[in-house]
Amino acid sequence: MRIAIAGATGLVGHELVSAARKAGHDVVELSRATGIDLVKGADDRLDAALVGVEAVVDVTNSPTVEQAGATEFFTTVGERLGAAATRAGATRTVLLSIIGVDRTPEDGYFVAKLAHEHAIERHAPGVRVLRAAQFHEFAEQSLGWGRAGEVATIPDMPVQPVALVEVVRVLLELATEPDAPTRLELAGPRRERLPELVERLVAARGDQARVQPAPVSPAMRGGALLPGPDAELAGPDFDGWLAERTR
Repeated sequence: MRIAIAGATGLVGHELVSAARKAGHDVVELSRATGIDLVKGADDRLDAALVGVEAVVDVTNSPTVEQAGATEFFTTVGERLGAAATRAGATRTVLLSIIGVDRTPEDGYFVAKLAHEHAIERHAPGVRVLRAAQFHEFAEQSLGWGRAGEVATIPDMPVQPVALVEVVRVLLELATEPDAPTRLELAGPRRERLPELVERLVAARGDQARVQPAPVSPAMRGGALLPGPDAELAGPDFDGWLAERTR
């Protein structure tokens, strides 16, 4: 298939491009690095890139987590990409979203991601939405965001992290399989608490950082980011992933 990947140079996009090409697909990379600006670029340039594309996968990420800016980014991308996919005659559009975006109205970034879903659903053809749990890499990101000297302040919330390779696998299935579901949740095999994940990451590295749990909203504390009963659970748990990373 000819598949366009929006956000092709990001964490997920880079791996998805590689996996799609290994599977024999013709991949069109959509990113500012390849000359396609999905926010401010010209429509005719985007239309030219999507000629002959059968599926579009949107794994874009906002440059800001602030609600107004992220919402503007995601809705603009969703509307422009969806309209261009429709004009190109694509048969399906796959969007990567996050478990819990409809249950966390106090989190501005999640509100923006929900707006992203709505924009894609309004404008794009054959929409399929994958809501994924936090990646195993989220522990490392949280350590970087929350660290000040030797203390790392980490949100005290339950998560069920999933391997990035599994997210990529499912995105590619949703893009290429005719009978794939229109909505799917994906998470890892084991429920964890985020501060404990960071503690294990720090210990595995021999780092001296001290993890300090931080309060979160009632929704997140109560499990808003956890998968529902019908979610697909896949891949290694955090400890298995960490062992591979620190081997």
